Amino acid sequence: HPVSLLHEQLERARKDNRVRAIILRLNTSGGTVTASDAMYREVMRFKKRSSKPVVAMLMDVAASGGYYVACSADRIITYPTSITGSIGVIFQTVSVQPALNRIGVHTDAIVSGPNKAAGSWLSAMDPEQRIILQKLVDDFYHRFVALVRTTRPNINDDDFESVVDGRVISGNTAVEMGLADATGDLYDAWADA
Repeated sequence: HPVSLLHEQLERARKDNRVRAIILRLNTSGGTVTASDAMYREVMRFKKRSSKPVVAMLMDVAASGGYYVACSADRIITYPTSITGSIGVIFQTVSVQPALNRIGVHTDAIVSGPNKAAGSWLSAMDPEQRIILQKLVDDFYHRFVALVRTTRPNINDDDFESVVDGRVISGNTAVEMGLADATGDLYDAWADA
């Protein structure tokens, strides 16, 4: 599991006096909210316990959950051509119920409560279920936005709403917007570390 692997590697680095800093190479379009948050917390715990700096290096893609993890670093270096941003949360659902109905297949779920099947691909979502899932997405999104606001204070207040609207951007634009500290490559990250 990636979270466990990150924990083990950070623990080894924390205990090794030869390790003076960490370069966290990120190449991911994201993942689950919990995995991203767990990795963020692992890096923050490492920094607190070790006092060793962490530099995030954004590779091909470091978007959404990948950017969430990058926010744990002391500095963020990005290739000019990296794809990053995508600050937001998505809860994707699909319903095959209309297609099943057309071919004469009907489903019936026995549930413990009226919202247990919210988002099920075998039924249509009713408005109350949509409100519940939207609240969940909003809660996670507000957490992400607060994390960006706290860890990236150089983002211009006038631009902040557009920075966190879910768009993907290049590494060059990330530096211009304050989502990254500098463009560069692994050698630059090494020099910063």
